[in-house]
Amino acid sequence: MTKSEAQKRIEKLKKVINYHRYLYHVCNKQEISQEALDSLKHEIYKLEQKYPEFITPDSPTQRVAGKPLDEFKKKRHRIAMLSIEDVFEQEELKDWESYLKRLIPGQKFQYF
Repeated sequence: MTKSEAQKRIEKLKKVINYHRYLYHVCNKQEISQEALDSLKHEIYKLEQKYPEFITPDSPTQRVAGKPLDEFKKKRHRIAMLSIEDVFEQEELKDWESYLKRLIPGQKFQYF
């Protein structure tokens, strides 16, 4: 993929991801599976890592998905809920676990 092709693909991915995030978070609708959306987010993340000059403030990698629906109640967790986020490769999983161990030294984690 050329640099120009990567830039075009990133722009397309931004539009598609933002559209599906809006549907999910604002309209409570889903046109594609969560796995498909995660795959698109992973693709844009990898492209932006390779071409950081194409990262913009409106990129899905740079902001939270959207405003939650009003019917969602806020919940305070007694124990921090640490998300695995979008891990697609074993190396990413190892990096995530190392990050958690640095974040909370000495903590024993439960995996579900």
